Amino acid sequence: MTGFLDLHRPGDPLLCPNPWDAGSARILAALGYQALATTSSGAAATLGRLDGSATRDEALAAARAIVTATGLPVTADLEDGYGPTDADVAETVRRAIDAGLAGCSVEDWKGDTVYDLDTATARVAAAVEAAGDDIVLTARADNAFHGVEDFADTLARMQAFDRAGAHVLYAPGLERLEDIRALVAGVSKPVNVLMRPGGPTVAELAGAGVARITVGGSFAFAALGALVEAAEELREHGTTGYSRLSAIGLRAAREAFAEPEDNAPEG
Repeated sequence: MTGFLDLHRPGDPLLCPNPWDAGSARILAALGYQALATTSSGAAATLGRLDGSATRDEALAAARAIVTATGLPVTADLEDGYGPTDADVAETVRRAIDAGLAGCSVEDWKGDTVYDLDTATARVAAAVEAAGDDIVLTARADNAFHGVEDFADTLARMQAFDRAGAHVLYAPGLERLEDIRALVAGVSKPVNVLMRPGGPTVAELAGAGVARITVGGSFAFAALGALVEAAEELREHGTTGYSRLSAIGLRAAREAFAEPEDNAPEG
């Protein structure tokens, strides 16, 4: 656990992008990233489903594939721990350790609303106990991510999860730099921030004392967006302007997957 946690340096944040499968993980590793994070929405998309629909077994299988693909530490998005009880959350964390993960996160969103503070804190405490010294436990407060504009509640949750022993704290809905600064100042543990369109830059987040930056499902959906644009160009115009991106992707794959330069795909 210590090695991964040591990469969390307030003011010099760990850039921890989110691959969605083994291939994207290997490409990100080849690009020089030090650690990776899974994405529940991106992993669900590989199954042709929306976020929140993957089972615990499916999420852990996807995480294990990413762990196996690279030698980098990987932290997994394990939603609310896949069950309503403290025992469910603890079992999920133990299985994350068995999957070889360096970290995992547990959120306080149960699919339609957030758990009340006492229940959410007890779940974090159970996850911390199960984590022991084997895995970095990130506790998430998801109220702002689901449209609840109440920073005082977010901060109170983060502080409670801090006291419960979480190793890293994460409130993915925060976008205002002043709120992020206040969160960093209000807790004793490293803070992860989700990059958001139009939100603070990496440099601004570093200045605010953030220790880890992730991108959620945005890289996965950027890839799907490129697929849509290419398919629409082919259908509507019969042209291959998308070949610029194809060349970038092929070059990256050859470098990351160690394909010989003359081994171009035929199909």
